[in-house]
Amino acid sequence: MKTPRLLPFVVLTFGLVRLPSAVADVKLPVLFSDHTVLQRGQAVPVWGTAEPGEEVSVSIAGQTETTKAGSDGKWKLSLKPLKEAEKLTLTVKGKNTLTVNDVAVGEVWLASGQSNMAFRLSGDARSAETIPASTDAQLRFFTVGGNASDTPLTELNSKWIAADPVTSGGFSAVAYYFARDLRKALNVPVGIIHSSVGGTPAEAWTSHGAIEANADLKKAFDEAQEAAIKAYPAKLEDYQKNEAKLLEKWQADTEKAKAAGQQQLPRKPAPPVDPTKSGSRPSCLYNAMIAPLEPYAIRGAIWYQGEANSGRAAQYRTLFPAMIADWRKAWGQGEFPFFFVQIAPHQGMSPEIREAQLLTTEKVPHTAMAVITDVGNATDIHPKQKEPVGTRLALAARATVYGEKIEYSGPAFDSMKVEGGKAVLKFKHAAGLTAKDGELKGFTVAGEDKTFVPAKAEIKGETVIVSAENVSKPAAVRYGWANVPDVNLYNGAGIPASPFRTDVEK
Repeated sequence: MKTPRLLPFVVLTFGLVRLPSAVADVKLPVLFSDHTVLQRGQAVPVWGTAEPGEEVSVSIAGQTETTKAGSDGKWKLSLKPLKEAEKLTLTVKGKNTLTVNDVAVGEVWLASGQSNMAFRLSGDARSAETIPASTDAQLRFFTVGGNASDTPLTELNSKWIAADPVTSGGFSAVAYYFARDLRKALNVPVGIIHSSVGGTPAEAWTSHGAIEANADLKKAFDEAQEAAIKAYPAKLEDYQKNEAKLLEKWQADTEKAKAAGQQQLPRKPAPPVDPTKSGSRPSCLYNAMIAPLEPYAIRGAIWYQGEANSGRAAQYRTLFPAMIADWRKAWGQGEFPFFFVQIAPHQGMSPEIREAQLLTTEKVPHTAMAVITDVGNATDIHPKQKEPVGTRLALAARATVYGEKIEYSGPAFDSMKVEGGKAVLKFKHAAGLTAKDGELKGFTVAGEDKTFVPAKAEIKGETVIVSAENVSKPAAVRYGWANVPDVNLYNGAGIPASPFRTDVEK
């Protein structure tokens, strides 16, 4: 397959950049700037540029480490593990001296994904109560600006910002609630590196090397990009011919929506995006918004994405685990925790994409999934209740990373057996199984004919008994198997069960 053409893509980067013609002062990436949060309890890489061969020292909390810049002017060293702390100073010395003030040491997490991770706290359902109470000098965000590149970048344009009523409204709502709950549970500084872009697929967040390493993924993305490039001229011409009519219809539809009191207004028509410049093309966001973060020491990552891959759920089963492995390899910290959100109920989101996410928890170590079947919106892809999302991600971290004796997952299907013409389903995380707000619902059952019919479901201890009058020999059971599932199975911790099917081909 011929490699798709990629037109030159110009990216402006900001920060501390070493130019060959400039005086070669020792410099740091903007990740190491005032108010930065460093990861406690593990080696902390620090890197930058200087004069080739120049000796560079980095000092903090009573320790000093030294190294020399290479022939390319790049240098890197590792600080020994630090204890949690506040108001430290990081000093870097070469021929000049850099001072980074108000450094905190605590827990650092990377938050990434598409629009539901980018969704701001100001738009959250509880923003009116949350934002005024958000002042916390030791809860800090570093938000990476949206960017794209066909080659890996090294610099970013951002800064560390502490939470308060003026700043926190612009933070990722999911990441804010996650960080807030960690602050309450751990009482140490928490730093969030937030890097997400709305409407973007997982392949855009996966490195070129990882895609090249999988023949099926490479073939699929090469063919898709080639087809998109080929189709673009005709799409552009069609838009230009019909632009006036499209805008006229949009204006009329918008007025109708406003008159009806609808909050979600029609999107204004726009010309098709050149696929060689699209923020969805493979690896472009990884290059611009993940690569520059490596290898900044983190505890783990939280992820909210999948909507843009909903129509390719089978592929996502391979792509998503490959992306996780890719990030872990790049950081060189081993299999760091990776927690993610299962896609909320919505008329355009298939059950297969939720299943692909569920299967990831089963085959990728040190992962966990926040189920949010109770906070979706059938007609709005951006549900505004973000607090339960961040809180459930934090439960996973508190239980599996920080050792709290708490439940962090909803009921998870484990096995099925047939007894007396009924299917008996066993679950993990099943203590206190309950049907919330009425009789248990959301189950269907099929016999050997694979025709699924509504089923009666009853809770018995840590199992669910499923049956239907016309199915004497159950062969498979499904739960919540719909774009907008109507379900109510919870455990005693008040966490909902993930949709599933027993007849999945793994």
